[in-house]
Amino acid sequence: MNATSFDALREQVRGQVITADDADYDAARAVHNGMIDKRPAAVVRVSQVADVIAAVNHARDNGMPVAIRGGGHSGPGFGTADDAVVVDFSATRGVRVDPAGKTARTEAGATWADFNHATHAFGLATTGGIVGSTGVSGLTLGGGIGYLDRKYGLSCDNLLSADVVTADGKFLTASETENEDLFWALRGGGGNFGVVTSLEFRLHPVDMVHAGIIIYPLEHAETVAKFYRENVAAAPREFGAFLAFHQGPPVPFLPEEWHGKPVCIVVGMWTGDPAEGPARWQPFLDAAPVAGSMVGPMPYPALNSAFDGMYPKGLLAYWKAAFLTELNDGAINAHLEYGKRVPSIQTAVHIYPIDGAVHDVGIADTAFPNRNARFSPVIACHWADPAESAANIAWVRDFAAALQPYSETAGYINFMDGDDTSRVAENYGPNYGRLQEIKGKYDPGNLFRVNQNIQPQ
Repeated sequence: MNATSFDALREQVRGQVITADDADYDAARAVHNGMIDKRPAAVVRVSQVADVIAAVNHARDNGMPVAIRGGGHSGPGFGTADDAVVVDFSATRGVRVDPAGKTARTEAGATWADFNHATHAFGLATTGGIVGSTGVSGLTLGGGIGYLDRKYGLSCDNLLSADVVTADGKFLTASETENEDLFWALRGGGGNFGVVTSLEFRLHPVDMVHAGIIIYPLEHAETVAKFYRENVAAAPREFGAFLAFHQGPPVPFLPEEWHGKPVCIVVGMWTGDPAEGPARWQPFLDAAPVAGSMVGPMPYPALNSAFDGMYPKGLLAYWKAAFLTELNDGAINAHLEYGKRVPSIQTAVHIYPIDGAVHDVGIADTAFPNRNARFSPVIACHWADPAESAANIAWVRDFAAALQPYSETAGYINFMDGDDTSRVAENYGPNYGRLQEIKGKYDPGNLFRVNQNIQPQ
């Protein structure tokens, strides 16, 4: 479809319609993952819901898929696609907080840094991701693991309502009292059911937290991992921390001799009584010799965006994910083996705890079914040099294969890559059939298929 075919759409939107003839087309089609090189038919930088409706109608009537871009962080690059109409929310990032009602409504292009900045002014927060530049919409629709999930549940567990443009161009609100089936599907089912234009969240009192970033020499990783396993299992829900394998980051509190070397890290925060903060972290400081640490009070948004500088747009990326019912010795050994060969300073191997409040929600209560798992390991490899792509992809795949014998069948949708789409049914397990029914109701033609796609029934 040539650019002139979009003249009618240009007349219907207040935002921009960018096609291959426009000077900023290459910038507009780029997503966070530099490996993705797609050529969409048009990128529509929407300014309001009316623009979304026009873009969806145009794509459907002309037989083109719709790709939805919020923060653009999708590892597989699902924020763009060849010959698609990209609905780009980068110009719509507003967050409105109701401090009395302890809720916030955010536009679909907001990042967690945007969201946390708005809510922190009122001493409030909800479960977000680990990196502030991650989009609120994408993380939430796929589940939403973060520092606060042990205390307050997943991001999707805190979703109160969502406004959605469906495949037929209708505008709906989904909540516990309106379009309840759609609301159920949105909480974990990804962008399969329509274009979410805004989301309303429940907020919680989170202001200053007692944060910890503790870095250990890799030779002590087994001791640290086993200590972490036992400590987190017994910790109150107010303690949220993940175990990680990285190359030593160039941070002021880590001596330069450790920069770029394989290390083991524990990162997290205590949100309970501030006076208890030092005592909650001291066991981790005593568990093994420490190469460097930063422990103390910190605004929650500061921790949530502490690693943003390491992940600029344009890095090449390849991801895998799993779920563990227990962090057993086999799973730990797989991390020890591959953790010593982390290939870049930007690569993140994290093991997130997802017990506590996550387990208060039933398997069938939302589309996110993985309520029996206690940990979610993710392997997020990032690098800058294309010449390293083959070796790094092989490392990720081999790592994931080594972890598989100790993992559940399902994996975390938000960290699945493009070659994992065949696993969608097993990732949703007992909820997949219902998701297919709802997909068939709201998107029978599979217009929204640039995602971890659920086939309409």
